[in-house]
Amino acid sequence: MARTQGSHSDITGPRVREAALRLFAQHGYAAVSMRQIAREVGVQAGALYNYTPDKQALLFSLLQGHMDELLAAWEAEPRPQGARDRLEGFVRFHIRFNLARPEAIFISYMELRNLDPENFAVIEALRKRYEGALEEILRDGQTEGAFSVPDTRLASYALIAMLTGVNTWYRAGGRLSIEEVADIYWDMVRKAVSAG
Repeated sequence: MARTQGSHSDITGPRVREAALRLFAQHGYAAVSMRQIAREVGVQAGALYNYTPDKQALLFSLLQGHMDELLAAWEAEPRPQGARDRLEGFVRFHIRFNLARPEAIFISYMELRNLDPENFAVIEALRKRYEGALEEILRDGQTEGAFSVPDTRLASYALIAMLTGVNTWYRAGGRLSIEEVADIYWDMVRKAVSAG
């Protein structure tokens, strides 16, 4: 099928991803058709297949892209020496990163179940890498005597769920700034894991 006049792959490809992300977040993966995505982008439905093999591949690409971006951003963060400072850095990073990407965060949690088993395994491995970074901080804090948690893996899951929950209620321009939210959450996390 011919490309729509004025469309270019370096422009249309990202627009397809942006439209899919927005529509999946608004309506859910199962409710969105390739035809809807094409209409949102302004191309013929058949033209979408120049950018993705199918809707499943598009969802996988969005989730993998999000996880790759998250891991790369986390790797680029400064690494203080002590576990307590590293944990504070993780808390502030997680809140800042996630609040800038509400749609990506939403589909990362709500649409994971719609991945084929092979795609799910890839995304799950990436998530485990990120969760593992937090668990390593908690283990190091246990070793240093700074933290006391009964199970570092369970604690890492609980902390990530707590931090990600900010996306469900935070609104820009509300009563608290992102920095104030991060301060409060860091205080709660610090108290939750503190050894003394």
